[in-house]
This record gives sequence, C-alpha cells and structure tokens, in this order.
Amino acid sequence: MLEILDPIEIADFRVAVILKEGDGTPAIAVICQNLGQIELGWIETGDAPIPWRAAAYRALEQCLGRVLPIFSYEDLFNEISIYYWDGETDDERARQSLIAYHGADADELDELTLPSEMNARRPEWMIKENAAPSARLPSGLRQKLKRFHAAHKAVGSLRPERNAWDFDLEVAYDYIPGIEECSSLPPLTLVPFDHFARELDDVARNGMEMGFMEVAGLCPLRDAHHIDDWFASVRLGAEFLLAAQELIQVDPAKL
Repeated sequence: MLEILDPIEIADFRVAVILKEGDGTPAIAVICQNLGQIELGWIETGDAPIPWRAAAYRALEQCLGRVLPIFSYEDLFNEISIYYWDGETDDERARQSLIAYHGADADELDELTLPSEMNARRPEWMIKENAAPSARLPSGLRQKLKRFHAAHKAVGSLRPERNAWDFDLEVAYDYIPGIEECSSLPPLTLVPFDHFARELDDVARNGMEMGFMEVAGLCPLRDAHHIDDWFASVRLGAEFLLAAQELIQVDPAKL
C-alpha cells in the first residue's frame, strides 16, 4: 500500500481493516487525512489563458469525486442556500427568506450575502462557460486531460463490490460506529479559500465539531480471493490521482 500511495501528493490516506458488528465480516476502508482546499497550482495562481485554466478546473470539478471525498462550488452554494436563504437561489426570494426566517432588518440586507453576490465572487477560471473546448487547447494540455479522463473512466468501470474507492453510506453504518453523527460534508474542496473564506467557515463548522465524512472508500471483503481485485482497484485509483496531480502541477509555458 505504501508503494502504491506514496507518489500521491495531493492527498494523504490511511487504510484500516474494520470488522462488521454482528457477523464479523471484514472490510477495508481508505480514509482521507487531509482537510481544506486542494492546491490548484497554475489553475488558480498562474497567468495562463483563462480558457485553459477553466478547462482544467472543470475537469477536476467533474471527476475528482470519483475517488476523493470532496465538494465543489455548486455543493457549497447549495449548502449556503439552505443555511441562509431557505433553499432559494435568486436575490429577491433570498431577501424575503432572510427577513422572514432569520429576522434580518430590511435596511441591513446590503451587508448580507445574496446569491448574485456570491456567484459574482467566482474567479473567471471557476466558471464552466469559460472553459475552452478540447480542439482549442494546446496539445500538451489536451494530452494531460485525455490521460486524466481515461483514468477516471477506468475507475468508473470497476465493480462496486470490488472497488476500494466505492463508498455507500448505508454500508458504512454497519462498519463504522458513530458515523451517522458526523457532518455529511467531505473534508476536501476545490473552492478557493481566498474568495469564499466566510462561506467555507460556515459550512465547515459542524464538521470541525463532529468530524467530516472522510472515508474515500469502504469495501467489504466477503471472500479472501477478492483482495487481489481490491489491490488492483487501489492501483487504478492511484493512477487517476496521479493524472490529476500531473494536471495540477503542469508548467503551462511548456504546453
């Protein structure tokens, strides 16, 4: 396991064997030990063209959840909407919710976050409409994205019962006592903290107190010979994460 996971830098994992209460069926859990924003390198801080950066970010946003316990901007927006605006997503309805359910003074609404203001804070590379189509990307970036998507597809083709990276909450209830008391929020995010510090702090508060949903995968092993399939799936997940890492660490000047 150390040999397989050691090259991965964007996340740290530990692996635990757990016995099911009652019949003692073993399972192997892959647990993410990181907390916070994944560093996005050139995508977040570089000066490469916005369409390139948006294309890379969009790919990560769409695919990383296959292996990592991670939430996106859309997830954050939905959490904030439920927490502050009673599920509303337009400014006028959100204003009414703030007044009716949170006791906000109408004169103070300009000081509170509204949906349009939150969306407006997204940097251009976070907006999916800004992502360039593959044909308009440099060949080097196209190749990185092609490898990334191929690795994502390979993990997705695994049978759930033999997949080290599959996570079913109902199965987890049988193996991990107290997991139902944890926050449903994953510990990792692709949302840049510099732009959404207040919102991230708000949604993470319960996780900081009760624990995050940090399990990347939980695989029951009902037969001993399934362990070979489990190791094979671990390798595929590691290859996928390495492809993501390579995409994040690429030098855009060499594309």
